[in-house]
Amino acid sequence: MVSGCIAVRARRGFTLIELIVVFALLALLVSLAVPRYFAHIERAKEATLRQDLQVMRDAIDKFHGDKGRYPQSLDELVSERYLRSVPVDPITESTTTWQFVSPPLDADVKGDLYDVRSGAQGMAKDGHAYSDW
Repeated sequence: MVSGCIAVRARRGFTLIELIVVFALLALLVSLAVPRYFAHIERAKEATLRQDLQVMRDAIDKFHGDKGRYPQSLDELVSERYLRSVPVDPITESTTTWQFVSPPLDADVKGDLYDVRSGAQGMAKDGHAYSDW
């Protein structure tokens, strides 16, 4: 037994002030990171939409070059193996919202699918409407 020595147990843990400072710093970091995260997500969706439109338009052109007519639908491009599947519009998150453009009336061509556009409403970051791409 130790005589004359009183063991004082050190307190362990954090004070309320320390916790408040840590949470304030975390809140500050999150408030800076979250807007950048969502902006990055929007840019990624727009890049995906541009790429999907380019791939579908290329498939339409190849179909026209091979068959001498335009396809009737995107499903025909899939069934003829010009596309693996109908892509999902990244803005609307659906495969059914694509808008089809018919061939010009003065052109003497067959088929219904001359061009494809996004059915998404709204404007892109560059100021253009999604439906104009």
